[in-house]
Amino acid sequence: MTNSIDVVVVGAGPVGLLAAIELTLGGARALVLERLASPSQAMKALSFGPLAGEALLRRGMRTAIDDAQQRSAQAMQAFTQQTGADLSARASKFNGHFAGLSLIRRDAQVDPDRRPRHVDQPALEAMLGARAQALGIEVRREHEVTGIETSDDGVEISWVSPGGPGRVRAAFLIGCDGGRSTVRKLCDFAFPGTTPTLTFYQATADVDHPERLLPIGWNRTERGVFCYGPVPGRLFMLDFSGPPEDRQAPVTREEIEAVLRRTSGQEVRVNVLHAASRWADNTRLVDSYQQGRGFLAGDAAHVHSPFGGQGLSLGLLDAANLGWKLAAVIRGDMPESLLATYTAERRPVAEAVLANTRAQVAILRPDPQSGAMRDLIAKLMDFDDVNRFIGEMMTGVSTRYDLVASEVSHPDIGRLAGDWTLSDGSHLYDAMLDGRGVLLDATQGQQASQRVASMTPGVRCVKVGDGPSFLLRPDACIAWRGDGNNIDGLDSALRRWFVS
Repeated sequence: MTNSIDVVVVGAGPVGLLAAIELTLGGARALVLERLASPSQAMKALSFGPLAGEALLRRGMRTAIDDAQQRSAQAMQAFTQQTGADLSARASKFNGHFAGLSLIRRDAQVDPDRRPRHVDQPALEAMLGARAQALGIEVRREHEVTGIETSDDGVEISWVSPGGPGRVRAAFLIGCDGGRSTVRKLCDFAFPGTTPTLTFYQATADVDHPERLLPIGWNRTERGVFCYGPVPGRLFMLDFSGPPEDRQAPVTREEIEAVLRRTSGQEVRVNVLHAASRWADNTRLVDSYQQGRGFLAGDAAHVHSPFGGQGLSLGLLDAANLGWKLAAVIRGDMPESLLATYTAERRPVAEAVLANTRAQVAILRPDPQSGAMRDLIAKLMDFDDVNRFIGEMMTGVSTRYDLVASEVSHPDIGRLAGDWTLSDGSHLYDAMLDGRGVLLDATQGQQASQRVASMTPGVRCVKVGDGPSFLLRPDACIAWRGDGNNIDGLDSALRRWFVS
């Protein structure tokens, strides 16, 4: 059987859809297989981090993000009208939380404009689905993967669907199918970590006395943690009595009401339960994101506590990192050795997130020792340096890949560039919509552009005014920086990332 497509992506959630988009922009043929009949409407993330938002801006979703954020703002305004809790003043000053400590100040951050996007997961999936459809990407729903056979030159994937069983052969496979990943299990990826100790709940419900659940924000009690808002009916609870006996069992109105009463200590009733989900704090990370021709991205590769929307951001950036590299290999522009940089760059980022989520669980526990540590962290966050460190950690903007082969040493190299405004007033990301790399050339006579054009057509050259020149990979990672007319190291960076 010959390869009929280049890459099979398993999972049509945000991570799988973005991976397929990246592959398609890079010229690869992708097929997405999804077990569910329709996009999940389960209660999940209400936002994602700035780096994830920037990955979407680079792929033409600026208007869709703005529209979704406007809808979120309207919902928050409705919450304000319902409860009298004014969110606007606090939101103008603070930018996220650490373990429910909403003390990360905008004025302490180096770049306060790089902030989380208030877009819930169903809205995110909708905008990614629309972009995938516009690119002609085929998404086959109700296709559950049942078998994977790998060889040196390809992967054969089998499935069952309402139309019967089927199979396809591809050059590569990406598992984006969540924390219980079938791809991870069938391909025998090692997935070490820690077992769960508590249960998280998120729900949308009609409560008879919502005023008893104020103030807005995370409320830590002797029995757990609860939060009401910031949109009408939204509940978030941490139950420290242990992990769920059966996480797959339906979440009932009675269960949500019992946990809400226990964690809040308030006499409230849940009159109607609209949606609910539960999960635990098991924390795991694969040893490698690649086995042969199979890859993992998103929750298939890492699971952890859901604080700050970090998991969704991690997964989207996995897709942004892997997609263009895999497409370059498939085109024949780059050797397969490029793919090893996927694990090398993304796994340390996930390790750091797993560590900070474990720390957040530790200082949320209801015992006095955890409370004392929590109070100490809150006091430390009064210091600008500490506040900046925690803010950059939670938003991910301090991420820097270790581009060890770079001949030019500079703190900018390896960082992910924001959406800079160029000298002509345009946005940097608008020059990256087609998935190509970009050279921002400030050299006299455009010496850097001439060198790039002589080596590869895969980089768009943009003339800029005074300042340094930058070579950006398709994922906006800064691969090279040159000051003045010095282009030393540019050839090496081009060969490492763009020229076989």
